[in-house]
Amino acid sequence: MTDLASVDYFSDGEVAQSPFEYFDQLRDRSPVYREPHYGVVVVTGHQEVVEAFKNSDALSAVNSIGGPFPPLPFVPEGDDITEQIEAHRHQFPIFEHLVTMDPPDHTKARALLGRLLTPKRLKENEEYLWTLANEQLDEFMDNGRCEFLGEYAKPFATLAIADLLGVPQEDRDEFRRALGADARPGARVGALDGEPVGINPLEYLDDRFSGYLTERRREPRGDILSGLATATYPDGSIPEIIEVVRPATFLFAAGQETVTKLLSSALRVLGERPEYQKILREDRSLIRPFIEESLRFDSPTKVDFRLARKTTTIGDVDIPAGTVVMLSLAAANRDPRKFEDPNEFRFDRPNAHDHIAFGRGLHTCAGAPLARIEGQITLNRLLDRMSEIRLSETEHGPATDRRYTYEPTFLLRGLTELHIEFTPSN
Repeated sequence: MTDLASVDYFSDGEVAQSPFEYFDQLRDRSPVYREPHYGVVVVTGHQEVVEAFKNSDALSAVNSIGGPFPPLPFVPEGDDITEQIEAHRHQFPIFEHLVTMDPPDHTKARALLGRLLTPKRLKENEEYLWTLANEQLDEFMDNGRCEFLGEYAKPFATLAIADLLGVPQEDRDEFRRALGADARPGARVGALDGEPVGINPLEYLDDRFSGYLTERRREPRGDILSGLATATYPDGSIPEIIEVVRPATFLFAAGQETVTKLLSSALRVLGERPEYQKILREDRSLIRPFIEESLRFDSPTKVDFRLARKTTTIGDVDIPAGTVVMLSLAAANRDPRKFEDPNEFRFDRPNAHDHIAFGRGLHTCAGAPLARIEGQITLNRLLDRMSEIRLSETEHGPATDRRYTYEPTFLLRGLTELHIEFTPSN
């Protein structure tokens, strides 16, 4: 790789496809390093990323999606720019959603989400997922091959979260089409009326759930959506409909993305390492650590961002107020100071669960328990129903020269497609 000074992480296509050498080079210089193009402080060390995630007093999540884009809508002044951030919060990307919120708004929104993600509801959803996995496999099992993202991972993740949030059964095909998760013959992309969702699925989801919850407040039905519609804040106050909708819809959109990437990453490893298939078939208890190592090895979220609202430190590096900080989950999960031989996949790694693929602190992914269950159920069902899983050499090349394409984004790490062949079990 060329010298760091000439590499722009945010636009370099090679780095987007294979970011780990870049992160390793930065970490070798310093686990907290100011990159030269935008002045973004990149944090690549596991300890330092965890420290930063937990420092919500000094580091705001207001720019968690865009990072340095667009540029700050103000010129930072002084060692505490909290007031400036609040005055301009509405100018940051998706400012109205949970992922960009800071306390106290984040605390209130997260409390509403907690009313939905109860142990009882997660257990009910898990029971449904076993059936859903079989139904999804049924769509292509007789073919002996599939494009796994389009034919399994995306629809499975979409329908899983639709069930969790209580989307009526009769509307789930619409959600699947509208969110680009229907690869069945003759399927079309678009909502029920034929209009495409466009580039922002959050707008579609906000609209649909606003309709559901408004109706349920008017006429409760005793269903999951009615429970969400009547949820109150911890102090007993009643939120506006949109304040309930947005945590739920962001969970929907983020859950679909994260799970699709996790499932395809895990299956790619299974296809590359057929001996793992044998081991997991014989001892299904190892599927859980296999999923954890998949999350560590190829984190679905490569980076998250923070804006220093107060002058602070990360590690032993001074961070002035107004600094854009990039927390690299992908790099932290391959920090050799934390994980031995981090670039090797080891599903028996004793500390794999110490990965931070789901973040840390206030913004730890609320859907993490669901993502883990989806991964475990999927691998169990694949091993139940396929006696041999192979990567397509036609699409991905021979074992000695594999070809994969990842999404060209600086935020997320996910394959664009994964073609497999298999032998259905008798």
